[in-house]
Amino acid sequence: MESNEPLYVIPERYRKIENLHIVFWLLKDLCWVMLWRPLGLVMIVPTIGAAALITWQTRHIKSELLHNIAVFFWIIANAYWMITEFFTTDDSLRYYAVIPFSIGIVAIAYYYIGLRFAIKK
Repeated sequence: MESNEPLYVIPERYRKIENLHIVFWLLKDLCWVMLWRPLGLVMIVPTIGAAALITWQTRHIKSELLHNIAVFFWIIANAYWMITEFFTTDDSLRYYAVIPFSIGIVAIAYYYIGLRFAIKK
């Protein structure tokens, strides 16, 4: 099946880290739901590290960069929320996760509203 549509191709080494990132994220969230505090805390580092690496690797592709910035801040918010549930009884502290979640939303909004609108002009 032929198509005139341009192909989106990424290097295999990038795909491998993206797939590994999913494994890290799932393990971190499994630790969260199972209340495995030590492993959950340990899993924050490779999960955020992989997200940072993916974001850095895609810095030259604006659409990928902005989506990966959103994912990076999503994981930061997610990790912060997990930590507050692990170590505090003050439910109000988890609401600070709205800050990195909002940064991610701004990155996505910039792509879908700002950049896409500017491209159509």
